[in-house]
Amino acid sequence: MKWIDDDESLNNFIDFIVESDRYALDTEFHREKTYFPKLALLQIRVDDRTALIDPLAINPKLLNRLFEADVLCVLHAAQQDLEVLHHASGAVPRRIFDTQLSAGFIGMSTPSLASLVQTELKISLPKGDRLTDWLRRPLSQDQQKYAASDVDYLFLLHDSLLQRLVELGRDSWAEQACE
Repeated sequence: MKWIDDDESLNNFIDFIVESDRYALDTEFHREKTYFPKLALLQIRVDDRTALIDPLAINPKLLNRLFEADVLCVLHAAQQDLEVLHHASGAVPRRIFDTQLSAGFIGMSTPSLASLVQTELKISLPKGDRLTDWLRRPLSQDQQKYAASDVDYLFLLHDSLLQRLVELGRDSWAEQACE
């Protein structure tokens, strides 16, 4: 797990991501006592690398280069993440695969990430820091581990769900809905 809190490191990581086929993304944000949600943390996984990006220390507009790239972004329950990202950076990923939305096309009703990982992969996610103050720095090791777990299994879910969607002839439905 890599902590990114400067623009140069973020740009170097984006250089790596845009050469990949896909990346997994999740956000942590603060919505209480604010008119717009405040982006507090970005978790991105590419290949076998996970980075935690501190949006309080970097220029979020640098993410636009990643979001404009023709790289698939895998998210779970993307709607809130997309709203937060758009507000913080002015852009959202161009191509997405939403695991929650796609699970609906194989007969599941809006499962949480933890229940989808448990059902599809037989893995239990940590529950500890779900309601933490993500704006407080420094984040503890437990907070970082919890945050990273939100993207650690998205590729396996993507592969599993996509295979089932193809078998059912519904992959185009999920693709259109994610578009």
